[in-house]
Amino acid sequence: MQNERNKMGVMPVNKLLVTMSLPMIISMLVQALYNVVDSVFVARLSEDALTSVSLAFPIQGLMIGVGIGTGVGMNALLSRSLGEGNHERVRKAAANGVFLAGLSFILFVIIGLSFIRPFFITQTDNMDIVNMGTDYLTVCCCLSFGLFGQVIFERLLQSTGKTNLAMISQTAGAITNIIFDPILIFGYLGFPAMGVKGAAVATVLGQIMGMCIGIYLARNKNPEAPIDFRGFKPDWAIIKRIYAVGIPSIVMQCIGSVMTYCLNRILIGFTTTAAAVFGAYFKLQSFVFMPVFGLNNGMVPIIAYNYGARKPERITKVIKLSIVYAMSLMLAGTLLFHLIPDKLLLLFSASDDMLQMGVIALRIISLHFTVAGFCIVSGSVFQAMGRGVYSLIVTISRQLVVLLPVAYLMSLTGNLEMVWWSFPIAEVMSLIVNMILIRQVYLKDIKPLRAEVA
Repeated sequence: MQNERNKMGVMPVNKLLVTMSLPMIISMLVQALYNVVDSVFVARLSEDALTSVSLAFPIQGLMIGVGIGTGVGMNALLSRSLGEGNHERVRKAAANGVFLAGLSFILFVIIGLSFIRPFFITQTDNMDIVNMGTDYLTVCCCLSFGLFGQVIFERLLQSTGKTNLAMISQTAGAITNIIFDPILIFGYLGFPAMGVKGAAVATVLGQIMGMCIGIYLARNKNPEAPIDFRGFKPDWAIIKRIYAVGIPSIVMQCIGSVMTYCLNRILIGFTTTAAAVFGAYFKLQSFVFMPVFGLNNGMVPIIAYNYGARKPERITKVIKLSIVYAMSLMLAGTLLFHLIPDKLLLLFSASDDMLQMGVIALRIISLHFTVAGFCIVSGSVFQAMGRGVYSLIVTISRQLVVLLPVAYLMSLTGNLEMVWWSFPIAEVMSLIVNMILIRQVYLKDIKPLRAEVA
């Protein structure tokens, strides 16, 4: 049977986790590199240009969240169906996932044409920042079909264990972006100098390249999850199951976007430089967080597959290993942010004021990284086990109940340094909630499975 032949059910767990995660970690590091390169080139235009891209992040984060949330839901359903040997449901999950990616693109075209300029005006009265940000974000939204296509086809590859092929798609998209960034921002090789808009065009070109390669690989190298639209009609039962996991993930990203938006408003109340520091931090922390997300991308289909195949020992082992690896990666990130924060900020052509603020900010915020490693893995475990609402509870508690109120109260002191402490404080609370909920998952889902197969 197919579910006995797939490596996710038979390969030694540590080897399986490493071989599935390592390609995703590498591709995520490339993704992080192009995120930083994007802002490095934009910062050479001006600090206002960097701030405009930073203020755009809530909408960009929302786009990414909708794409990844849909992909996570499809991935979990598809991997579990493979483990159960239900190939008809695998086929339907793949087709409906692609359909939902198309609907997501239409939604953000509407947003891109209608709401972008008012969005920036609510954050700042600096019209240079508003104009540059509007140009940047309108391009990203109206050409977002590449983003949604790239995410969904990469998730199709990941769901069957072919993370090495997903890495090819992600890496090709990132390299395309890196190549076109300086060409289009500064007008090299005969191209017009487009400034911030050029960074947006480079971004969507990279996404379209990743999507095209993803389509080719998914159709030609992934027979376990065929894409078949003959006689296709949306299957609302399948869509419901995709979004049972996906919607909590999307809502979590919405919450993250709200948090970023509100925190930008708090910081810009001090100075636009504070918002630029926050934007630089977000780009830099991706070097730390992206490898952990890559680890999770390798972990989720393993857990979902073995849950469908009723193999609880493999589930618990991959969870424990993932936590150890994630916390180790995060500890390395903390050391990096403490030892060379000034050198990291100078990548963004930081002014003296930005350096003074930023060094303190990076050292304080990075104190929560190691704890965040445990929390990130826990959230992905919830999604893989079909308990996406648990991830939602944690995110609401961390970002809306604790982080934002604490940041606001700290801002009332008039001391910017105090605002940065809201991150470690919120993460400690998140750790407590995650530990309670991960125990619930064990008691409700994994322990009964042990009894079933005993």
